[in-house]
Amino acid sequence: MVTSPQSFWSRVTGRTRAVLSDGLKALGGPLKPEFYDDLEDLLVAADLGPTLAARIKEGVSKRRPGSLGEARAALETELRAAMSQAPRRLNLEARPSCVLLYGINGAGKTTTVGKLAHRLKAEGRRPLVVAADTYRPAGIEQVVAWADRAGVPSVAGRPGGDPAAAVFDGLKMAEARGQDVVLVDTAGRLQTQQNLLQELAKVGRVAARTLAGAPHESLLVLDAVLGQSSLAQARGFRQALPISGLVLAKMDGSAKGGAVVAIEAELGTPTKLVGVGEGLDDLADFDPAGFAAALFGDPQ
Repeated sequence: MVTSPQSFWSRVTGRTRAVLSDGLKALGGPLKPEFYDDLEDLLVAADLGPTLAARIKEGVSKRRPGSLGEARAALETELRAAMSQAPRRLNLEARPSCVLLYGINGAGKTTTVGKLAHRLKAEGRRPLVVAADTYRPAGIEQVVAWADRAGVPSVAGRPGGDPAAAVFDGLKMAEARGQDVVLVDTAGRLQTQQNLLQELAKVGRVAARTLAGAPHESLLVLDAVLGQSSLAQARGFRQALPISGLVLAKMDGSAKGGAVVAIEAELGTPTKLVGVGEGLDDLADFDPAGFAAALFGDPQ
């Protein structure tokens, strides 16, 4: 598993870090009267969105920083305060636990399932992967291939069949075989496709009827490169299922990571995992302190 020292977060927040860190340096010091308006523009450019940018600007101004270094520290504090205060550990206490992963096409769900299966197996758990993307035979094959790569068993839904039925079968199989975590890969869908959102809600209901407390985690996988459009996705998907946590896939130097702060600030949903590559080990716990500190570079 990827560790998360400061150098790690500095690397994966590359684009947003460059916007904020370089932008702050360009504002210079001592602080001028127009500093706060320029700061708000800078925060919008860093994908925090206009609403959160205005809120953070107001919070920083109330702290009355006297230097650029103090302004940076105030910014970091305000960012941390804006983010979710909910627990970020995965809820896997039930045996078996059910984890649903969903999101738009191409967000990184399938790779996340494979990485998470690998991670859980390394921790001594016995995961089972369920390929519930019954619309695409190729999608089923990809999930099964990732499960094989991770060295964990999988069960595939019937092409063209009911994805909820695949989840039912997977949960029953996990109970029979003594698997302790069921990872469900669902079909990609847009947050505006109401019929597919209703289908996703059905998957959640069937899981709940089949296994007490399920789904124990409902993880929305977001493409970190998409920035503010991820907020619209989160708003839409929570109509179908309560979102217990976010996964930021493709979190590398080109990612627009500032959007995660806006999502957490509006929805109160914690980011739990970040994907930073295509390898099985390229999955890290999200560290809000390391993330916020990395965004501004070294104190001036």
